[in-house]
Amino acid sequence: MPVGARPVSKRFQILSLDGGGIKGLFSAAVLAHLEEDLNTRIVDHFDLIVGTSTGGIIALGLGCGLSPRELVNFYVTKGPQIFAKGLMTAVKQVVRPKYSPIALEKAIKECVGDATLGDSKKRLVIPAYNVGKDDVYLFKTPHHERLTRDYKVPIWKVALATSAAPTYFPAFVGVDHLRLIDGGVWANNPAMVGVTEAVSLLGQPLGSIHLLSLGTMSDVAHRPDRLDSGGVWPWCKHGVDIILRGQSRGAVTQAIHLLGKERVMRLDPVVPPGLFSLDGMRLSDHLGQAAAESRHFSPEFKERFMGHIAAEYTPCHTLKLEGEHAC
Repeated sequence: MPVGARPVSKRFQILSLDGGGIKGLFSAAVLAHLEEDLNTRIVDHFDLIVGTSTGGIIALGLGCGLSPRELVNFYVTKGPQIFAKGLMTAVKQVVRPKYSPIALEKAIKECVGDATLGDSKKRLVIPAYNVGKDDVYLFKTPHHERLTRDYKVPIWKVALATSAAPTYFPAFVGVDHLRLIDGGVWANNPAMVGVTEAVSLLGQPLGSIHLLSLGTMSDVAHRPDRLDSGGVWPWCKHGVDIILRGQSRGAVTQAIHLLGKERVMRLDPVVPPGLFSLDGMRLSDHLGQAAAESRHFSPEFKERFMGHIAAEYTPCHTLKLEGEHAC
């Protein structure tokens, strides 16, 4: 077993949280309903949580001890401030980021203060992308002895880096002067990030892993025939959405092939085209959709995930201070 790996048990559960801007309200609300319906704490049932962009913010909040209901309140109260639109907002986005990150930074700091990634009570992996090096970037809690740097990074900085969506927010340069942007450009659905971490760094066999992948709702838009032979203009409108959807479907499909369909659960309801957007403020619609979906999902979650209670996580850097050699 690799040094720093978690002792192998019969089960290792991963919670994976998609990106999606304000649609993270849906994810947080689903988790809140599950806790309230089943009288449990979601984090107690997962050994590892991975989240990208808005999913990364939820993961960081859960790691800090915030409840899903508190995260719902975060989106409801802070969302309109973070995505505040002015008369020239849409025009501005043509040449500059649509929003300033100041409101988001303030909102995150109000929730977690000066807490660092090392303060998380759960193992976390949060994807970002390094534009300067043109390479993937992962923030990780110190759940392995070789992870010696990220735990010092303030949580608010990790949140701003993973959610710096191109054209919406500027790149975040507050971590070692790196040019970091939204992890959604390569792992908007971070399910396989979680599986890879569990196997490669935590020493878990594929047969022990169970995965809950929570999306932020998808709308299946019509793909016009002109895309078949189109150039830049027709693909400008549909290209990003197709890439994100393709990446997400690919991640879930790979997880199913590796783990087996019976050990992968994906919740990502299909909604009418154009009903929700990354920065849309129809918050009551998000809450209503979450209430409906969680009502049907609650019994399945109870059957497939509640039987497992995650072992207590102790950060490696804490054990080093105490003179121990495993985490």
